[in-house]
Amino acid sequence: MSQPKSTSQSKASSKRDPAKARDSSKVHKLALKGSSKIVNEFFEYSINTILFQRGVYPAEDFTAVKKYGLTMMVTADDQVKAYIKKITGQLKEWMYGGKISKLVVVITSKETGEHVERWQFDVQIFNKASKSKSSKKATDNENAAPEANDVPAEKTDEEIQAEIQSIFRQITASVTFLPMLDGNCTFNVLVYADADSEVPLEWGDSDAKEIKNGEKVQLRSFSTSSHRVDTLVSYRLAD
Repeated sequence: MSQPKSTSQSKASSKRDPAKARDSSKVHKLALKGSSKIVNEFFEYSINTILFQRGVYPAEDFTAVKKYGLTMMVTADDQVKAYIKKITGQLKEWMYGGKISKLVVVITSKETGEHVERWQFDVQIFNKASKSKSSKKATDNENAAPEANDVPAEKTDEEIQAEIQSIFRQITASVTFLPMLDGNCTFNVLVYADADSEVPLEWGDSDAKEIKNGEKVQLRSFSTSSHRVDTLVSYRLAD
């Protein structure tokens, strides 16, 4: 990560220590990597929580684990577990590279092929250089979320965890207003990544899989020193 030279500093300024400049750059990269790990883990547990709470798979296919000070349900099905791990493994690379702008979980009816729910997580990266306004998703072509210009205040791990807890409590409480899913459903994960991202062969282009004439509910967000994640659910109105 290149740093601008401070040749315009006044003579009263002390001499810059190149080693300290490198240390500052290293600290920033470590902060970004740590923040990326937090967001990536959040996505992994979000996918599992949505699949459990919305009954996409039977409750007996899940097991309870402790995370974020909460009891979280994660899939115990080997096939689903492997699929989610493959997704989060690729997300980890894109997150560390600052390439992600959005992750979407779409629930689709197996019988009709209709998209019935769409969980959208918009990712803003602070201090990200806007190299290009064009953005491409590994599985979609919808516009990327706007970038944030203001860097948030430093937060403790406890404060970040409290914000994440609030989101998962909202996802759990969403069953009170989301229509019951009829019949068997499946799910897809869409990821919006920068146009210059390396995309594995198994990730194909896709349409946005929007909900036709659907309702939208904005949920809570959480932020770290490097990222902000906003949550939105769209759903089809009951017939």
